[in-house]
Amino acid sequence: MLIRGATILDMTGREPFVGDILIQDGKITALGPDLDCPGDEKVLEAHGLWALPGFVDAHTHQGGFDMIHEDGMDLNEMTDPVTPQVRAIDGCNASDANFQSVPAAGVTTLCVTPGSGNVVCGWAFAAKSSGTDIRQMVIKEPCALKIALGMNPKGVYGPKGQAPMTRMGVAAVLDEALAKAAAYRDKKRAAASGEGKSPDFDAKWEAMLPALDGEIPLKIHCEQFDMLTAIAAAKKYGCRLTIEHAWLAKDYIQELAESGADVNYGPVGVPTGYGELTGADLHDVVLLDEAGVNVSIISDSPILSEDVLLMQAGEAVRCGLSPERALRMITLNPAKALGVDSRVGSLEPGKDGDVVLFQGMPARDVAASLQYTIIEGNVVYAAQQA
Repeated sequence: MLIRGATILDMTGREPFVGDILIQDGKITALGPDLDCPGDEKVLEAHGLWALPGFVDAHTHQGGFDMIHEDGMDLNEMTDPVTPQVRAIDGCNASDANFQSVPAAGVTTLCVTPGSGNVVCGWAFAAKSSGTDIRQMVIKEPCALKIALGMNPKGVYGPKGQAPMTRMGVAAVLDEALAKAAAYRDKKRAAASGEGKSPDFDAKWEAMLPALDGEIPLKIHCEQFDMLTAIAAAKKYGCRLTIEHAWLAKDYIQELAESGADVNYGPVGVPTGYGELTGADLHDVVLLDEAGVNVSIISDSPILSEDVLLMQAGEAVRCGLSPERALRMITLNPAKALGVDSRVGSLEPGKDGDVVLFQGMPARDVAASLQYTIIEGNVVYAAQQA
């Protein structure tokens, strides 16, 4: 495919420019003015349109949260506070109507994560947003180990009269799980070096090893002062960290910046002051960005619609962020947080041919409208066909 004559905002830091994008075998092979088009490539005339990388949503529950029927809630295994061995990919139905609507919001890559009912919730994965076979759509699995602090796990287990029923209990359950997994890892390493016997296989602790070994981050659902608990746990066990939701982050800017954590912020779509949503304010992402934090904006879909991703980016501009920085929070920044920025998040030769084309510049022009969503060179959404 040759996308011809678009105003290209490639998210590499350079200024927008008018040019073409050539996509071959699913990958971007060239960007620039007046590119030659191989004879067998489709041409999409994009004069007057803005071309950006496909949006990346770093936190969803798509395909596994049926908001109407309880029997479709397949991403919350709320039978044990510690379930690292469960995998979101096994509970994700890509044919679900909510999942199928994702490309219409310009989202081409999304992270599907277990829900937050447990303290240790399971593996999250990153995938493309178009298709019906989720295993064919995967980019990275696992991309994170989901953890939850605060209201969610204590709200599940407290009413049952079992731990954890307080924030103290939640923190203790997490620490115990990390400690057991670390001991299991150390015994395996010692046995591999000829020192002692290898421990019996344990699915729980095996599932935590990628996080303990730094291959994937702990993806910790937390708000308010729970962020400090998350930072302390990651530091104690030498784990990488992404902070999920991060409402009231403005009170912990220095701590978040010093921790090196990525922050996946939001969503802001319900009245502030509701429970742990107290302090939800998109001005926080401006402060985090100014402090050098890799911050992304998330939808938490289908709890909120994928449309809220771009809406929040626009609201961040109202709060003082430049449109380019706001758009970075739904493209390159989340790609980095998910560890898939070698493939998506910016428009560069060698990266996947995932492009969105807008009439008007999104996050700046309130009337900007999505015209095309393209994944690996294939049009998966067209406004005129919707």
